[in-house]
Amino acid sequence: MKRNFLLSLATVAMLITGCSTDDTADVVLNVNNGGGGDSTGSTISGTYTSDLTLEAGIEYTLNGSLIMSTGTTLTIPAGTTIKALAQGSDIYIAIAQGATINAMGTATNPIVLTSNASNPQAGDWGGLIILGKAPINSVAGSATSTSEIASLPYGGTIPGDDSGSIRYMRIEYSGGSADGQSENNGFSFYGVGNGTLVEYIQAYEGKDDGIEFFGGTVNVDYVSVVNAQDDSIDWTEGYTGTITNAYVKHGTDHDKGVEADGYNTDIGNNSNPIFWSKPTVNNLTIVGNGSGTGNEAIRLRAGTQGIFNNVSLEGFAEGFDLDGDQGDSPTGAGVMSGDLKVMDILFTDVTLKVKNDTGSSFTDADFVSGDGNGTGTDYSAWSSGWTIQ
Repeated sequence: MKRNFLLSLATVAMLITGCSTDDTADVVLNVNNGGGGDSTGSTISGTYTSDLTLEAGIEYTLNGSLIMSTGTTLTIPAGTTIKALAQGSDIYIAIAQGATINAMGTATNPIVLTSNASNPQAGDWGGLIILGKAPINSVAGSATSTSEIASLPYGGTIPGDDSGSIRYMRIEYSGGSADGQSENNGFSFYGVGNGTLVEYIQAYEGKDDGIEFFGGTVNVDYVSVVNAQDDSIDWTEGYTGTITNAYVKHGTDHDKGVEADGYNTDIGNNSNPIFWSKPTVNNLTIVGNGSGTGNEAIRLRAGTQGIFNNVSLEGFAEGFDLDGDQGDSPTGAGVMSGDLKVMDILFTDVTLKVKNDTGSSFTDADFVSGDGNGTGTDYSAWSSGWTIQ
């Protein structure tokens, strides 16, 4: 789920002027009983060239793509529920480069983005897409790449880019698939900068990844992913932010707890990226379905680097699966240089702690220190009232 293309200047100009991304030039604003940028009705969709402020106490229906253009702000009050039509990938919310989101829920009044189906299922709708101007390693310099959903530009040279604030938000039944290559996640962060506030977020019952980072520097705190059917947390394209207090719980259908790539494996490493993915992950808990059910908790590949501090893994056939080679995907080289390592970890019901498929020779002790000392995140201390367990 990591396909992108270089964006032409003509396409950028079209998007900035507010044209829609469905091959038509018309800008559609669909706000029942509303107008301009402020909604007084209950149905929302379209490409907005002015601010959109939702109202507390109204249950909104998302009946198409909602794209906030450069210079606009989407404001979602605490306690707001947005129910998306259960029509798959074309129903999503996108915050374009230069736009911002102001979604400040509380523990007792979270913001909920969900399906409007009477019997909701994973993949009913798309998800939330945020696009920023922070560095990515799939293009050079100030060039931008293009998101696989919505075909919007992302990436740039501003590590501190600010796409707004999100606090206490839960996204349910997301991950609608456009085709075999293009799929929504719960939260998609495309080149998002660390001037953006993201904390207390949950992706619940998603068809694809719970949270994916396509490059960027954004820091996220207090992250819950429950029952993602693909990877729960995914990074690629040179992501270098910090993830603190993350909890992952697998359902019946799932893939990796974390899948981490140094570069976008769908387009190649572009002749050695200027930088690799290298996030810091603090206080991570991943709960699987038991070592007898197979699967890997964390897969590290394609030259990714990263520092893991205080990890708890429970119920997996493999704890860490490291894949790579001594050429374009030097994952093992990161271990040897100290740029990919784990400090303080607890393995519970894990058959094989570390699997080395990198082509480099190292011991478990070169990669993992403090075996038995990890506690993970204290999920019960911060999840009450706004998450689905």
